[in-house]
Order: sequence, then structure tokens, then C-alpha cells
Amino acid sequence: MPHRNPRAKLTPAMHGVLERMARAGQVPLHALTPQQARAHYEANAGVLDLPLVPMARVESFTVKARDGFEVPVRLVAPSQEALPVLVYLHGGGFTLGSTATHESLCRQLSHLAQCAVLSVGYRLAPEQRFPTAFEDAWDVLQWLAQHGQTLGLDATRLAVGGDSAGGTLAAACALQARDVGVPLALQLLFYPGTTAHADTPSHKTFGQGFVLEAAHIAYFFDLYIPNHTQREDWRFAPLLAEDAEGVAPAWLGLAECDPLVDEGVLYADKLRAAGVAVDLEIYRGVTHEFIKMGRVIAAARQAHQDAARALREAFKR
Repeated sequence: MPHRNPRAKLTPAMHGVLERMARAGQVPLHALTPQQARAHYEANAGVLDLPLVPMARVESFTVKARDGFEVPVRLVAPSQEALPVLVYLHGGGFTLGSTATHESLCRQLSHLAQCAVLSVGYRLAPEQRFPTAFEDAWDVLQWLAQHGQTLGLDATRLAVGGDSAGGTLAAACALQARDVGVPLALQLLFYPGTTAHADTPSHKTFGQGFVLEAAHIAYFFDLYIPNHTQREDWRFAPLLAEDAEGVAPAWLGLAECDPLVDEGVLYADKLRAAGVAVDLEIYRGVTHEFIKMGRVIAAARQAHQDAARALREAFKR
């Protein structure tokens, strides 16, 4: 049953962010071309984000995908030591975002967890549709497992993570890693998409006026995976994976006022039912994308700390 006044759940700070967004009166992303939407997202990605933490290592290079494409990646690390590694997959509906839009978050996690973070610039829709984003993400993760030591990293201690669409890709990579025997210490999922058809109750409750809107989701889905029958594929909808037994332990950080919150909880339930260790945090009164609003949203800074603690503990095990 939808909440009568879902906006009443918002924290004052989150309410203020939404009011400022409404006053700005910008054209919604779903009314733009993908190229225009990308440029808008790149230009605004850092407005509410925390300043970049200085890092001892910042390196950009490429990793060859299965079809020969050179996938751009960015490595950040707080020291030159042989550190464990988080492979990070950015959000943006499989259509927007880059290693640059999520650099502040990756540096925060690297600094707080004292691990290296390898951010992946997987190919975007509509130029490259499903399953290219997944294949790029998996190819980079598999390459790192095999060759991480050549970068002076500890490739025996790997985690995979991401936010939103990147969380979908991370969850799918964790399933694939289980299937082929690549050991992962953790899957770190910020409000991942896990369902095929955006049909849980929270999609109705928070589908308008809470940053990520129903029209955005339809826009992204149609650009990335226009064939509706393909949406049942677990690489797009991890909740539909036949079996989750034996996948890496999971940390999930969800936003209470987010269309994706229900499917995040359902995925946590699926993992627990399969005997997977799960740490689930639901940050109250905040919306989708909150983890990139650390300048003004206290829950973002708390989520960074919580996620980093989960990484530190997982890498010790």
C-alpha cells in the first residue's frame, strides 16, 4: 500500500536538495538525448559530492575486453603497498556516468577502507546494449583476478561493488564469479536494481519527485535492453538468478525513499535464503543517488563509513 505522504519521510536536508532541484527547473533527463543526458550528468555529478581525497596512486589505463575493445579504468589507492582491491561499477542507468563522475566516491572508499579501488568505464547504451556493460565489467574483474599482481596489488583479496545500475552489474558479476570459481571477499551494493520490470510497491510510492523517477527508469531500460524478454536474464535482473548459493557475502546500502528499495530488500532476502552472509543497511529519509551528496547529506558520509568497514572486515577474513 503506497504511503499517503511519502515526502514526509524525507530528512530536512534531503527535502532541501529536492526543493533546490525543483527550483532549478532543468529539463528532465528522460526528455534529453542520451548524449545530452550524459553531458548534463557529467557536469552536475560533483555538485553535492565530497571534495576529492588525495591519493598516493591515481592511474588511468585500459583493459582489453573479449571483443578487443579497450575498457578505460581508473585505479586509486592510498599507498604503494600490495593492497586488496574493490572493482567499482558506476551508476547511471547503463546510459550515463563514467570513472570521472564517481571518482570522489571511489576515493572515499579507498581512503576509508585502506584498499585500492579500480573504477570501470564500461560501455554505455544505446550505442552498446545489453549484455555489453555486464561483459565489460566481468572482463575487467576477471583480468584483475589474473593480473592484479602485475600492478602491485593483492589480487587474492578482491571485492566487487557498484551503485544503482552499477550495483546490478556488481551483483551479476558476483554470481558469475561463483560460477567460474573466482573468489570474492564481498559484493558491495548501493541501491542495486535487481528486478526485470520495475513493478515492486516502492516503484509506485517513490516513482515521482524522488530523484530517480519512473520515467527515468523506463528511459534507461528502453535504451539498454529494449527487448522485454531479455529482461528476465539474471545478468540484468539478479533477483531472477536460479540459485544464489555460494556467492560472495554481501553488504547492501539502500535508500528508504527510492523506487529501488524493495528490490534491494528482496535481493538481500534471496541471498540470506541461500545461506549467504548479508549486511543490510537502509538509510532513512534519503533518496536514490544520496551516496554522491556527501556535502549536504549526513547519511551519505555514514554510508561511506559503513561500506568501508564492511570492506575492511571482508578483506581480513
